[in-house]
Amino acid sequence: MLTRIAVLVSGGGTNLQALIDAKKSGIIKSGEISLVISSSPSAYALTRAADNNIPSAVVSKKDLGSQRAFEQKINELLVEYKIDFIILAGFMCILSEDFTKAYPKRIINVHPSLIPSFCGKGYYGLKVHQAAIEYGVKVTGATVHFVNEIPDGGRIILQKAVDIKEDDTPESLQKRVMEQAEWKILPQAAEMISKEIAERKNN
Repeated sequence: MLTRIAVLVSGGGTNLQALIDAKKSGIIKSGEISLVISSSPSAYALTRAADNNIPSAVVSKKDLGSQRAFEQKINELLVEYKIDFIILAGFMCILSEDFTKAYPKRIINVHPSLIPSFCGKGYYGLKVHQAAIEYGVKVTGATVHFVNEIPDGGRIILQKAVDIKEDDTPESLQKRVMEQAEWKILPQAAEMISKEIAERKNN
């Protein structure tokens, strides 16, 4: 039996697309994307899900009014779709300890730096790349890690380095980190964890 994956998104869904493409090309063999949950109704990731016949849902913290209600709704969907494994792919919401503890070693995230550099609270999106350029580091990259209650604090699964060029802007660096690191290691990690979960399920 394949591992059933939910991908949690907030925006354009480029990492979701990388996962969809990896499933089609056979990089992800042990899992299937069974659900996409977006924190925003206007996320382009929802269009990507629809284009690939993947069920999707919108769960807005603003509409639900509290972290507890928000996480409860996500949980209900995960149970309904029999989800085994959660991938955060540009998901802009912090999950509580209560939530992450319910899925030990079953939630992963991709972060656009080499953790422990430029990570934690406040480091997301272009801010990460801006910080790397301002600091003057010569190498950055991406990290896939398990998710716990500490932002970017879970055990590292995979990392890939990307060189920073003299003329890089946060935008050009973001694009290169996505293409050379995020879109490669996120599908690899998705397959690794899917395989482990599938083996446990099938034993």
